[in-house]
Amino acid sequence: MTELPKTFDPADIESRWYAHWEANGLFRPARPDAEPFTIVNPPPNVTGSLHIGHALDNTLQDIVVRYERLRGKDALWVVGTDHAGIATQMVVERQLNAAGQKRTDFTREDFIAKVWEWKAESGGAITRQLRRLGCSMDWANERFTMDEGFSKAVVKVFVELHKRGLLYRDKRLVNWDPHFRSAISDLEVETKETQGGFWRFRYPLADGVTLTDGSDHIVVATTRPETMLADMAVAVHPDDPRYRDVIGKDILQPITGRRFKVVADEHADPELGSGAVKITPGHDFNDFEVGRRAGIAASQMLNMFDADAKVIQTADGLVPDAYLGLDRFDARKAVVEEMKALGFLVPHITKTREGEDVAADFEPRTIQTPYGDRSGVVIEPWLTDQWYVDAEKLAVAPMQAVRDGRIEIVPKSWEKTFFNWMENIQPWCVSRQLWWGHQIPAWYDEDGHPYVAESEEEAQSQAGNKKLTRDPDVLDTWFSSALWPFGTLGWPEQTELLQRHYPNDLLISGFDILFFWDARMAMQGLEFMGDVPWRKLYLHGLVRAADGQKMSKSKGNVVDPLGLIDRFGADALRFFMAAMESQGRDVKMDEKRVEGYRNFATKLWNAARFLQSNGVTASTSHEAPHAELPVNRWIVAETVATVQAIDLAMADLRFDAAANAIYHFVWDQFCDWYIELTKGAMDDETRAVAGWAFDQILVMLHPFMPFITEELWSLTGTRESALIVARWPQALAAVDSDAQAEIDWLIRLVSAIRTARTELNVPPGARLPMVVRDATEETHRRLDRQGTALARLGRVESLSFGDVPAGGAAQIVIDEATFILPLEGVIDIAAEKVRLARALAAAEKERDSLGGRLSNPSFVEKAKPEAVAKAREDHAEKSAEAERLKAALDRLG
Repeated sequence: MTELPKTFDPADIESRWYAHWEANGLFRPARPDAEPFTIVNPPPNVTGSLHIGHALDNTLQDIVVRYERLRGKDALWVVGTDHAGIATQMVVERQLNAAGQKRTDFTREDFIAKVWEWKAESGGAITRQLRRLGCSMDWANERFTMDEGFSKAVVKVFVELHKRGLLYRDKRLVNWDPHFRSAISDLEVETKETQGGFWRFRYPLADGVTLTDGSDHIVVATTRPETMLADMAVAVHPDDPRYRDVIGKDILQPITGRRFKVVADEHADPELGSGAVKITPGHDFNDFEVGRRAGIAASQMLNMFDADAKVIQTADGLVPDAYLGLDRFDARKAVVEEMKALGFLVPHITKTREGEDVAADFEPRTIQTPYGDRSGVVIEPWLTDQWYVDAEKLAVAPMQAVRDGRIEIVPKSWEKTFFNWMENIQPWCVSRQLWWGHQIPAWYDEDGHPYVAESEEEAQSQAGNKKLTRDPDVLDTWFSSALWPFGTLGWPEQTELLQRHYPNDLLISGFDILFFWDARMAMQGLEFMGDVPWRKLYLHGLVRAADGQKMSKSKGNVVDPLGLIDRFGADALRFFMAAMESQGRDVKMDEKRVEGYRNFATKLWNAARFLQSNGVTASTSHEAPHAELPVNRWIVAETVATVQAIDLAMADLRFDAAANAIYHFVWDQFCDWYIELTKGAMDDETRAVAGWAFDQILVMLHPFMPFITEELWSLTGTRESALIVARWPQALAAVDSDAQAEIDWLIRLVSAIRTARTELNVPPGARLPMVVRDATEETHRRLDRQGTALARLGRVESLSFGDVPAGGAAQIVIDEATFILPLEGVIDIAAEKVRLARALAAAEKERDSLGGRLSNPSFVEKAKPEAVAKAREDHAEKSAEAERLKAALDRLG
């Protein structure tokens, strides 16, 4: 047994033990006969760096995996990275740009080769960072969404979905990123508030038609005037009396001269503006649906932009030449100027302080504007041909699996959101206009007819002697990652790994990718494996800044988890994440609490040093040693209760409850009381029990704090194995309720004595006599057995029964008995009563003032939420202070 140093260095421990675990294959020990347990890591982008959300997500997964490994299961944590189509292509293009080159200087094959070169050199940052966090993943079988085996699975799924009629090519609106010249997913769209305008225009009615009030036009409003070049309708509510007579009549668009109909659609809100809405189905998602309901087929919808969001001629040839080639925002200015010159702009009128009218071209508005999260440019709804998955049909099986319990969503409150999205699901666009990614396995003949096959040879066999050209697009990265639960296990080959570990047992995921990833895994798993991908889906919240705001670089409130690890150690950060992860709630970042858990690790270390200095060594038994002394029987019972509490919490995925159970056991029961109660009384029985209890602590704490527990495990005695593959404690030891009751009684009594001494300003070194009244025979026996501990911990000089000496005294009631501490000559009782009364009055005054403010609806409703929360916190603090002071005053009689 090596003597423990006075302090420990987390950085040294972490690097040394992680290398040991990985080098010795301890993340996946051979357990062919054990019950399998499987979890897959949401594959981070190969371009990524560890952020605080990763730290939460992966900490929770590692806790579960280490826990199940300790319970003897064949625990497999699948690990890998996502090829991250747009992000990776952007990184490599930036490198080329820095060298004075661009992607189009290379052939597709040469550019892809450069991406692979970049991955080999720089693509492992995130995996190294996951190691620093302590993630016990199966690195020996690390996967990549573009590796050969996984790519084979992706191609097969695409082809099979097409054969089954679940994947097709269609013309629909997509989120178009003009910078990347590609469709992007909703998750890659970041909505920002921008200062924009709300323009109003007169659209003349054709053929002399007028409204009931005699107007020969309809006023429409828009935040994107440039799109009127592709307008195809004006929508009004079918029940709006102002427009009922002109439904089906024609509008003449002033700039293009295009004739189109006034259509009835409930999308138009009579209460908003004029109640009439211009419809551009080729450039707005809502308008697209209105257009379809009005009978305009997608193939007939007008497109006025190219891939760079510059104006092009529409299919009807009505866009004036002056607009062609203009950037969309330049076109906006030009459209407004022309409509104004033609007299069709309705000015926005405001009044000065003097009451004079002031006309402006538009009403200033704060607009929710979609941006590409990587390109930083405004996203354009764009009508284009893409590949789509029939998500509506694939969603049926996952919904049924949740309803019948084959998939359990935790917290259950997310089920409603899941069903709402799945029941209203839209076709899933899976094609992207990039070079890096899984190239779509489709080939076109000269007439544009696609042939979908796993290889060009198969496609050519389908096409006969027709000349074929491969689709240049690649698949959305979410398409490939949807196969992660089975594609990583060897599918489409029927491997032993696949047979043993599918379905997975659990998926831990942020709620923000419930639809982008989780739901799609459920769709693909049920479609191709005939079973759910995982039996339980745990959705955690976001990690927010301390004030509850969402973290963002623009706000400057982003927290670097690696920086926290450098300062406090990975164990402290991990424990913080677990302790703060309460189902259904976001985690508020609090560095003070991380620091507090670093102090918790220090307390554990110091406890180990105390035990070692008293001859306590590693236990030789998995079962609890025999004990006679109540204090030892008590700590055995508390250990068993803690094992049970953690097991129950982990079964319900209550990470906070599990962390708090082991925290309070270690800090309160073991360190604060057991060690204190056994100081100076370390006989052989106590050494054996203390060694056993401390071993159980190390095992129970290991999933949360793997590094310090493994270090202490190795330094406190000879071991059969590393802690990471040790045995989880058994909650089977006989619980001695009498011993528990006795030591709990002692702890309450000592705590009450200490509180009374502190509140009454008794000098710390003073030893006081104690008189006991109304005690039962059991209390007499307890005082006899625990008298030595009571004298030492409560600084009790003597113990007597009967009459109380004259003068002031502090009275403490524990159960049926009253314990009296005479204070005459120890403190100035009269002065102490005055001090306490003044302090009580001040606390009550402040409590009542805060209570009055909180009972004022005006304050609660109008004040900032953080101000209200602070007032409530202060009120609770002053209320508790007043209660303590009153109790102290009452003790003096």
